[in-house]
This record gives sequence, C-alpha cells and structure tokens, in this order.
Amino acid sequence: MKIIIIKLSGKALNEFTSNEEYANMLKKIGCIYDGVILVHGAGKLISEWSEKLNVKSEFIEGQRRTTPEVMEVVAAVQSGLTNAKITSYLSSKNFNVTGLTGIDRNLFVAEYINDKLGYVGIPKPNGNINWLKELLADKVIPVFSSVCRDKVGNLMNVNADVFTKELAILVKAHTVLFVSDVEAININGKNLNEISSKEILQGIKNGHISGGMIPKLESSLELLNNTIKKIWVGNSLPAFEFNSKELHNKYGTWIIKSNKVIFGQ
Repeated sequence: MKIIIIKLSGKALNEFTSNEEYANMLKKIGCIYDGVILVHGAGKLISEWSEKLNVKSEFIEGQRRTTPEVMEVVAAVQSGLTNAKITSYLSSKNFNVTGLTGIDRNLFVAEYINDKLGYVGIPKPNGNINWLKELLADKVIPVFSSVCRDKVGNLMNVNADVFTKELAILVKAHTVLFVSDVEAININGKNLNEISSKEILQGIKNGHISGGMIPKLESSLELLNNTIKKIWVGNSLPAFEFNSKELHNKYGTWIIKSNKVIFGQ
C-alpha cells in the first residue's frame, strides 16, 4: 500500500478550509496513492487562545513548554476546534474522513522529553495498526491531531512534525509532505529545490537552519533513514502539477539522498 502523509501547519492550515484548491489537490493525490493521511498542529491558534485565556506561552528550542493549563488549551484548540473544522470541511466536499488523535485505539503512548518542557513527549507505538490500514483501504482519510497521552493517561503535547515522523515510520509511508508557511528551505538567502541529509546537518550546526525548522528537518532525516522515499517542505501544495511524473520544481524543497526526485515512484 502506497501511503502519503500530508502535515498541515501555519498559513496552509488556515487556508485549508477556505481555499478549494486544497480540496481539488487532495482528490488528485487520492488517485495517485492508495492511502492518504492528514496531520495537523495548531500552533498559532493555541498561542492566540492562550493569550485570550491569560495562559502564558513559552518556547524552548522550538517546542512549547506545556504546563497543565497550557495542555488544556492545546487539547481544546488542536484536537477539538481545529480537527473538527478540518473534518467538517472535508465532509462537506464529499471526502470520507474521520478525526483522530494519537490517543485513539491506543495508537501511541508519549514519553516525556524532559522536565523543562513539561507535558511534551515523543510518541511511541502502542499496539497494532490493522484498524488504521483498514480505514485507508476503505479510502477513508484519517485526520490526526498530534495530541497523545502518557502511560497513566495524562494528556501530552506532541510536536506535529515529530508525530508525523513517527506515524510515517509506523505505517511505512511512501511520501511525506510538510505544508506550512515556509516557501522552501532557505540557506544563505536562497530557496533550495533540493537539499541533502549532509546539507541539513551542516545547516543546523552553523545556525543557518534554526527555530521550528529544526524539528521538522530532524524528523525528515530520520524518515530518510527509515526507508521513506520522498519528503517535501513548502507552502504551495495546490501548485503541484501531476500531469507528468516529475514534480514541478518551482515550488518547495525536496529532501533527498539521491540527486533526482520522481513523484509517484
């Protein structure tokens, strides 16, 4: 089964339920892949609601420090409001979708990263995924919020890029698309059409890659090491051209091991 995972964040997440080009592209992608999975965060909206509710937001190395109060906002905004808006919109466009979290069907249990970050974790597989494969085989699109739980049932905040990575490895995805505000990966003021693992490591080391891009690209490196064939970062999902096997190279950045990227292979 050839599976694609599309991770939405930033501007793309805001536009997804208002720009019909995303729905049109999702239909095209569904014709190319056997299974489609969506994963979303809600970072900006969580910050906005935290401010409204007088809950302090603090970030450490690109990750949101999550107190019990922050976790309540994360769960309400991400797994509640955002997930419901996406599934409702796609249902209105006649997609067969279901809203899920990393908690459902005991998919993941998160392990704490450190005490400084609080209720922030790394999701670890917890049981079989036959039910998820059956959904995909039935052409259902799972829409995942990255909220998980710990081993005793506390809600856990999981970076959606990290969640996407772990889910992609678990389902043996073929392709992963990170769709966000980032037009492409930019090094020294230049947008790159392709970037290699070595260049990513150098960019993080010398500071040319920083902030929230670090977990995204570290996740991508781990994906490449786990046989995921294609990873893309960009903000122009509706601009993809599927008339030929080779992706239109004007948009976004392919993260690669080899020199040539052929979409759909």
